[in-house]
Amino acid sequence: MRFGSMRRPWAVVLVGIGLSGIPGSTASAQATAGGRETAPAGRASALAPAPAPSISSSVSASLSYLRERWRPVDRVWRGVETWANEMQAIWPDPPEAVAMFLDILRGSRLGPGEGWFKKGVAQTRYNWQNTRDRLDRNRDGRIDRGEFGGSDADFARLDRDRDRILSASDFDFTPHALTFTPGMAAFFAADRDGDGKLTRQEWEALFRAADHAGDGFVSLDEVRATIDGPPGGRRSTSRGPSRLTLIQGLFRQEIGSLQPGPAVGDRAPDFTLRTLDGAKEVTLSKLVGPRPVVLIFGNFTCGPFRMQAGNVEKLYRHYKDRANFVMVYVREAHPIDGWRMESNDREDVAIAQPRTFAERVAVARTCGKRLELGMPMLVDTMDDTVGARYSGMPSRLYLIDHQGRVAYKSGRGPFGFKPAELEHSLLLLLQDEFPGPAPAESDGPAAGTTGSGRLGLKMKN
Repeated sequence: MRFGSMRRPWAVVLVGIGLSGIPGSTASAQATAGGRETAPAGRASALAPAPAPSISSSVSASLSYLRERWRPVDRVWRGVETWANEMQAIWPDPPEAVAMFLDILRGSRLGPGEGWFKKGVAQTRYNWQNTRDRLDRNRDGRIDRGEFGGSDADFARLDRDRDRILSASDFDFTPHALTFTPGMAAFFAADRDGDGKLTRQEWEALFRAADHAGDGFVSLDEVRATIDGPPGGRRSTSRGPSRLTLIQGLFRQEIGSLQPGPAVGDRAPDFTLRTLDGAKEVTLSKLVGPRPVVLIFGNFTCGPFRMQAGNVEKLYRHYKDRANFVMVYVREAHPIDGWRMESNDREDVAIAQPRTFAERVAVARTCGKRLELGMPMLVDTMDDTVGARYSGMPSRLYLIDHQGRVAYKSGRGPFGFKPAELEHSLLLLLQDEFPGPAPAESDGPAAGTTGSGRLGLKMKN
């Protein structure tokens, strides 16, 4: 490294961030004893606070200095981009947060292959190679129904291409969660309330909108006009977030946690949080053992999370008798005082970042009601301890086995938030560690019964 470049104020900012990701540094230090995680002083289930606040204040001060010291802005950003490129060349494999910061400095709009999305990808114990080695008894490179010990229904869910065997293609979840397809276009056109669920009434409303002449049927051109919109497509009036907005969102941990989260095989960090209704506290370690645990992180202002609400709710309803589901409500991704989204404004989701725990609970309650989520919902503390430790912002999925270790970890949301991928690992974990007949599925809870500790939570004494 050319130490002369460290005189630049943005270099000081980045070095501070980099140090936070170095094992043994103050910002990244974790209480350990003999390789085991230990709770800090205070409550036994408390977690070490996230390093975000001190880093955030340093960044804010440095950015303020930049704005005052160099004019015009274009000159500042040219220098920033040059330095970011230099840093990338000498530090090709930085921590996730540093990778995201560098790409933002270079002008990234946070696409699926940029920043921490390149590094924060899905991990699972039950990939194709491991599953084939475990279940393919005749070594013919595939798994047929006779080699799978689970139920017909579970096998059918794993057989995604419906060819009656399990092969590598059934385990391929490569397309990111926001990959645009004709099916997604139709879903968006029909889901007028933006809750991630299509009802019969919404489908019928879409049909009526397409059949505006009342002919009793719709033509190809009418479907195209209804779903695709006017010629040239729908045009956004937004210029997108500025780099300063993205940097602010990064260090406030709104667009994602500065920590990478536990890896597959790691012991899941313990925590204790209150349920949405405030009636009880739930401790993760007391849920571990008799069933797998599914952790779902999300927030209301994250549009992609709302889009996935139907998938998440179906997952809960189908497997709530076989696994413990817990949603952890985390910091808002797109508040009106941060990276504000046009899509949120269209769907009447204009919410400022909560400043108190009571405010966060109120937004979480609105989220549960609007999205009609039936699973138990816990609310993270205002220092974002759990969300930061699990890298749960803006959204993420975890599967925890009977020993309290991570068996599946989704990629960073929104691109890596794939409930179908979690379901795949859940089914294989159930077959591996919890064999036995699958219970009959229930119809799920009534709409609006969200946040209750009694929904699916069976805790050990």
